[in-house]
Parts: sequence; structure tokens; C-alpha cells
Amino acid sequence: MADLEAIIFDVDGTLADTERDGHRRAFNAAFADVGLDWDWTVERYGRLLGVTGGKERIRAYLRAERPEFEPPQPLDAFVKELHRRKTEHYVAMMRTGNIPLRAGVLRLLREARAAGVRLAIATTTTPENVSALLASAPEPGLLGWFEVIAAGDVVARKKPAPDIFELALRDLGLPPSACVVIEDSDNGVRSALAAGLKAVLVTVSSYTVGQDFTGAPLVVDRLGEPDAPATAVAGDLAGASYVDLHVLRALRERTFGTAAGD
Repeated sequence: MADLEAIIFDVDGTLADTERDGHRRAFNAAFADVGLDWDWTVERYGRLLGVTGGKERIRAYLRAERPEFEPPQPLDAFVKELHRRKTEHYVAMMRTGNIPLRAGVLRLLREARAAGVRLAIATTTTPENVSALLASAPEPGLLGWFEVIAAGDVVARKKPAPDIFELALRDLGLPPSACVVIEDSDNGVRSALAAGLKAVLVTVSSYTVGQDFTGAPLVVDRLGEPDAPATAVAGDLAGASYVDLHVLRALRERTFGTAAGD
């Protein structure tokens, strides 16, 4: 079996802790734009994150908490426009650079790039949001490091369905056994596993602590840095104090085996 050939990253909560002070605030700003008094508090947004996709989240909120609401235009158009406004607010927030990449992310990306390990993204967020986040990072041209960006509405079903990871694999031209996935949520883990991507590393985020990551062979509190070690919540860091390519290669080998055809 080939060595580790690609790392497939989730975005929100994985590359950066964007949900609470990024996406949530952007939704609230969009609501205010159109005169709605809706307030997605930290707690309410945490519950809504059980639904993947921003437009889907708006619909879930309407069904659960605003069943009496009558949109000023057909529902599909209303949700689409509200989400467009939210994306504009989020992109503007990212330009301020106030939401950094999580500790260890840029180090690992640099290490992978130097070693020729391919980089990909599989996310339910929009391509615009991905671009805005990566453009705000302290590494010029970081967006271009990712060979494949599978994002947003390019598949029919969002996580926990496997569609977005299956698309990333097709675009990479690789089997699941050549890849490691880095995720932060239970829905992301279920999506990756359903696509055959069994080598999943979870780096828990502020909203996903305590979720059920059954099936993920390695769960850590962070990717970590030499001066800020990671802690394994489940699984084995292979003797390392933070997540590097050695850890990811060991994870892939433990998950898939090393013999050809495994």
C-alpha cells in the first residue's frame, strides 16, 4: 500500500474555530439587515450546528422555532438571499484577521507541502467562506496549496452523507486508503467513514467537545505545537507530543495496514 498521499481537511472548527464568533455573528447581522429580531445565541447556535449547511440551518430554525413566520417572498428565495447576506458579513469579518487558524494548522500544512503530501478540503461551507478564511492567514497564497476544494452546494447531500468526501476522492484520484481526514464534528466523522475514509483524526473544537466520535481512531484536543502539546482524548499519538506527518502516517497504517491490497 502506498504511503500517505493526501490530507483532507474540514474547515469550520478544524482549520479555525469560526462558528461562534464568525458564522453565528454573520447570521445575526444578516437577520438585522432585513429587519428580523432573531438572535442566534451561543447556546442556540450550538444546537443548530447539528444541521449541516447554512441554508439548511435557517430552514431548521424556522421549522423548530418560527413555524408562524411568513417570508416576504417564496421560501427558497428568502433563504437564499438571507444566506447570501450572511456570507457577505462573514467574508468581511475574515478580512479583519480576528479569527486565526487553530494552533498547529499552519505548521502541519507547511510540513505536508514540503513533503509533497497533497492537500484537499471537504466542507459544507461555501467556497467564498473557504477563500476568505485562507486569505486571512499569515501565509501568502495559502488557498493555492489546496489541490482540491470540495465545498458548499456542489453535492446533493451534505454531511453526514458521504457525498462531499466522495467528490474530494474523485477529484484527487485516490483511494480512501491513501488519505487521512482531519475533522472536528460527529457529522464530519460519519461522513468520512461512510466514504470509506477510515483514517480520521478529530481535533475537537469549542462546539464539538463531548460529541460522539465513534469510529474515529484518533481524537485530540488540538493539533498542537512544540511548545503547546496536544492531548489524545482517544487513540494514540504514536509517541509524539503534537500532530505531525509521523502521527498521520502511523494513523493511516494502523487503520488500513501496510500490506499491498489491504
